[in-house]
Amino acid sequence: MLLHLAVHYLASGGPVDNPNPSSPVSGSGVDLILGYAKWGSLIACAVSALVSGGMIAIGQLSNRPDHGDKGKRALLWSLGGAAVVALAIPTLNTIFGAAH
Repeated sequence: MLLHLAVHYLASGGPVDNPNPSSPVSGSGVDLILGYAKWGSLIACAVSALVSGGMIAIGQLSNRPDHGDKGKRALLWSLGGAAVVALAIPTLNTIFGAAH
């Protein structure tokens, strides 16, 4: 995916479009694919955060402290994943913009 974005950047001569992570109903080409990818990634991060919260609650309310620890780690990873998704395209634009 990164190579495809770099090729698109170089072929278009400008920064890669950064569509909103809203439901990509209207759109075409690269914008549509990027919109679906961002939408799906943010949904995965949100589901992961919700499941992590449930694991923390179950681990604290039951006699399974390992579930609470796993839930805390998973929550941090899901928040980190959401940050990566939100910053991926602006970071690529900054890097390739500096080299251009």
